[in-house]
Amino acid sequence: MLDKTLQREINLARNIQSSLLNGKTPTFEGGEVAGSSLPARLIGGDYYDFYPLVNGSIRIVIGDVMGKGIPAAMLMILTRGAFRSAAESTQSPGETLSAMNQALYQDLRTLKSFVTLFCADLDPKTGILSYANAGHNLPLYIKGKDRSVQELPKVKGIMVGGLPNQVYKEVSIQLEDQDTVFFYTDGIVEAVNKEGKQYKIERLIETLVNNQPKGVGEIEQNVMDSIHQFTDGVPQKDDITMVLLKVGQQKADITSLNSPVMS
Repeated sequence: MLDKTLQREINLARNIQSSLLNGKTPTFEGGEVAGSSLPARLIGGDYYDFYPLVNGSIRIVIGDVMGKGIPAAMLMILTRGAFRSAAESTQSPGETLSAMNQALYQDLRTLKSFVTLFCADLDPKTGILSYANAGHNLPLYIKGKDRSVQELPKVKGIMVGGLPNQVYKEVSIQLEDQDTVFFYTDGIVEAVNKEGKQYKIERLIETLVNNQPKGVGEIEQNVMDSIHQFTDGVPQKDDITMVLLKVGQQKADITSLNSPVMS
């Protein structure tokens, strides 16, 4: 009897989590974003979110809670609440991470846990991406012009829950037409196949370069397919989460051509 009740509650928790994670993806002129997360267990501790700001920018966050399963999922919900309230009241990605650290620090210390987070603001009008980092791996930056790939310029910051009263530094870069930024958690590069080999960043880069001209939804699907082909049925040990951001006028132009002009 207990098992059935427990199973039902776990399924309910999973549904709540996936509906929160798979919230509304913002649409905006001058670019597109997409995100997806595949938990290793029934429920996971990875997190991504989008928050449209009143100034027209889009705030993006991706994170990884230490731990697995239900405890990590509970912390992920806390993290989401902290992001939503911080995004509402802060001016920049660095300030958002500082506010989240202040909000979560005590709880994370009590639970002997922490969260790595990467937060970025895109201004679609200028193509400027500003970002701050709390111990997370740096996103990959694929240039539309020549398909060269590099990590975003480094910016350091301690993971959320590490120390109180943290100030997170910010870096800004100018994105050009068709540039893509790929945010991810380490479950992707650490996915293993039957030989015990890891998927690794080189394979990820190759997949991104091969799919660079496509839209974000298609790139995301091809990355997932590539991971599944590689692992070939080996159960994943860690949650797999990614967010794609692509800047470009093509989509915006097509939309504005087809949509009625409001005067």
